[in-house]
Amino acid sequence: MESAAPSPSVLQLDQQVCFQLYRGERAVLGAYRDLLTDLGLTYPQYLVLLVLWEDDGVRVSHIGARLSLESGTLSPLLRRMEQAGWVARTRDTDDERVVRVALTPEGATLRERALGIPEGLARRGGLDLEETATLAHLLGKLCNNLSGVADAPTEGEHHGRPVHR
Repeated sequence: MESAAPSPSVLQLDQQVCFQLYRGERAVLGAYRDLLTDLGLTYPQYLVLLVLWEDDGVRVSHIGARLSLESGTLSPLLRRMEQAGWVARTRDTDDERVVRVALTPEGATLRERALGIPEGLARRGGLDLEETATLAHLLGKLCNNLSGVADAPTEGEHHGRPVHR
């Protein structure tokens, strides 16, 4: 038995996941920029802080792995954050080649001020927090599956590989 031919609507622009993700990325990043202005943060700085608010005092390589950023991009970002007083970079006591990043008291305080960011984004997008959590889960699942990873990374892993902290 032959399967039915796909409907021509599968090739409509608005039906394309890639196009909706492209539009969504632009809209979401614009909304984040607006929301983060009051905190004096850029979107990349916010992402670094999110990693550190989950797990403080990690290796630079851990942050890079979590955010899919190369050290050439991450180092200047961390330097600016250190100059702003939000993070401190130190050499690992066991291996001086390793640099660790920790929140300063100012960086930790920003967490309290940032608690309204997710709700602000949801509200601007016409969603509630549960819907945004579902959307984030589905997008994570899509990204993991397309990159060949069946399950989301567990604690201490990134894309199925151990992360050294």
